[in-house]
Amino acid sequence: MGPLARGLEDFFTAHGLVLPTDQAERLAAGRRQRRIDTVPEPLRPAIAAFDASRMKAQDRARRAGTRPRSDHTLETALATMRDLALFLTASRGKDDWALVDVHDIEAFLTTLPRARKRRLTVLRQFFRFARSQRIVLIDPTPDLAVREPNGFRGRTLTLDLQRIIFQRRTTDESVHPHEALVGILALLHGASSNEVRRLHVDNVDRAARAVRLGKRPHPVPLDPASWMVLQRCLAHRDIWRSGSPHVMVTKGTKAGRSPASTVYLSNVLDDCGFPPRMVRSTRLVDLVNTLDPKLVAAAFGTDPQATLIYLADHIDATRLPEP
Repeated sequence: MGPLARGLEDFFTAHGLVLPTDQAERLAAGRRQRRIDTVPEPLRPAIAAFDASRMKAQDRARRAGTRPRSDHTLETALATMRDLALFLTASRGKDDWALVDVHDIEAFLTTLPRARKRRLTVLRQFFRFARSQRIVLIDPTPDLAVREPNGFRGRTLTLDLQRIIFQRRTTDESVHPHEALVGILALLHGASSNEVRRLHVDNVDRAARAVRLGKRPHPVPLDPASWMVLQRCLAHRDIWRSGSPHVMVTKGTKAGRSPASTVYLSNVLDDCGFPPRMVRSTRLVDLVNTLDPKLVAAAFGTDPQATLIYLADHIDATRLPEP
C-alpha cells in the first residue's frame, strides 16, 4: 500500500465506514517467510513448525484478551533460529536438530556475547517445542547460564561532547527539526526514541510548556531550549499539512495516523554521530548517580530495579570514610 491508500484506509476506518485491512499482518507474514526461506533445507521444517505454533499462540492470546507476542518479537526469534541453523551447517557440519548438543549452543552464543541472554531465551523456547514434537530427544539448553553482569555496560558522552551536541541542536538552523527534538529530549529529559516517536500534538501543553512522554505519571516541564526545539518540529509538521496526530511526521506517515518507524528514529541522529541510546544513557547515568534512584524511577514511570543498574561500580567519594 502506498501513502494514498494508507491515508484513505485511516480516514474510512476512523469514521467507521470500513473495516481495517490486513496489510500489517500480510507484511509481517512476508517478513517471517523470508527468514524461514533462508534456513538450510534440512533444518527448515522444524523452524517453520515452530513459527506456526507461535502464531497459533498469538491468535489464542488475542482471543483471550491477554498480551500476545508482537510481530517484532516473532520475527526476532525467527532471525535467531535462522542464524543458529546457518551456524550449525557452516561451522559445525550438522544438518539435523537431533545432533545438536550443548557445545554447539555454547559456541553459537559466543558469536554475539552481548545478545546471549536474548538468544538463549529464544533457543530454550525452540528446543522445548522441538522436544514436545519429538524432533529432539534431549534439550541442550537447560543447563546453560546467562552469565551476564547486571551493571550498566553502555557508552556515555563526556561533558564537552554534551556541550557540543547541545549547541548544535539549539543554534544550528541546518539541523533537521526531528534530529534536534530527539537529541534534546534525550539529552536533557532522558526521553527514549519510542517516547518521542509516539508523542502526540495533544500531549503538548502550551500554557504550561510541558509535554507528556510515554507512561510517565506527570507532565515533563520543558526548559526554553527544549521548548524552542519543539516549536521548530511543530512548524515543520505544519508544512506537511498532515492529519497525523503525532508531532514527528515523515513522508511515509503524513497520509496516515501511524507514528514514525523505529528505523527512522534509529537513524535520525546519524549526522550527529551518536545514537539516541547513548545520549539517553548519559542523562540517566547522571540522574541516578546524583539523585535517589527511586525518585528517578517514579519520575520516569519505571520499575526501581531498572534504574539500579546505572549504580553499578559507582562509589560516592564524599561517603567514603576518612583515611
